Amino acid sequence: MPYLGKVLVVDDDQNVLELVKLYGEREGFEVVGVAHGDLAMAAFDRENPDVVILDIMLPGTDGLTLCRNLRAVRMVPIIMLTAKGEEADRVLGLEMGADDYVSKPFSPRELVARIKAVLRRTQPAGAAANWKLKYPGLEIQADIRAVLVNNEKITLTPREFDLLYYLSLHPRRVFTREKLLAAVWGYDYFGDQRTVDVHIRRLRAKLAVLPHEYLATVWGVGYQFTPPVGEGEASR
Repeated sequence: MPYLGKVLVVDDDQNVLELVKLYGEREGFEVVGVAHGDLAMAAFDRENPDVVILDIMLPGTDGLTLCRNLRAVRMVPIIMLTAKGEEADRVLGLEMGADDYVSKPFSPRELVARIKAVLRRTQPAGAAANWKLKYPGLEIQADIRAVLVNNEKITLTPREFDLLYYLSLHPRRVFTREKLLAAVWGYDYFGDQRTVDVHIRRLRAKLAVLPHEYLATVWGVGYQFTPPVGEGEASR
């Protein structure tokens, strides 16, 4: 079985740690579990995981604070675990920089599918990874997953990058939230449409210094990438 990467799980529920380890290792992941929020950053530095799964309610440092702290260190994909029905927690987790969330109780197979999906979207493959998209004040470098605003690199989460890159590949095309969930999050994504809204809002804040609004809302439909008329090119 091929090695797919390392997963760090931070949850004080031993059953959750054991389930993720069991199902993750069956699929080829190495799974490391931590049961206390105060131990998470040390484990992150020591293990250098490819994906982090964070419970929101933790002893010691809570999951939302850990999400923010992890984002300050490295742009590793983060999946939040939230109590079923706690929409406010899900939205706040996304606002803090999480890439995805799973509500408890969850299916271990669903969680493994989410892990695979978020890893696929942080590992560019094929010819498209060599393309650079250039617009006034904005450059998207898919080969190194970098975005420059006014020639300065900005920090995006993996999912923010994926969403911006996908929209910019199709300038002026209008996408529904359902289409964006399918294209960017994957057909194995089980979340709700508000996830797209949260990521668009975060992207707009990070592009706010530009005089042109690149991410437009088409009311009642969805979103589109709108470069200035006559501008923009894709180049190798």
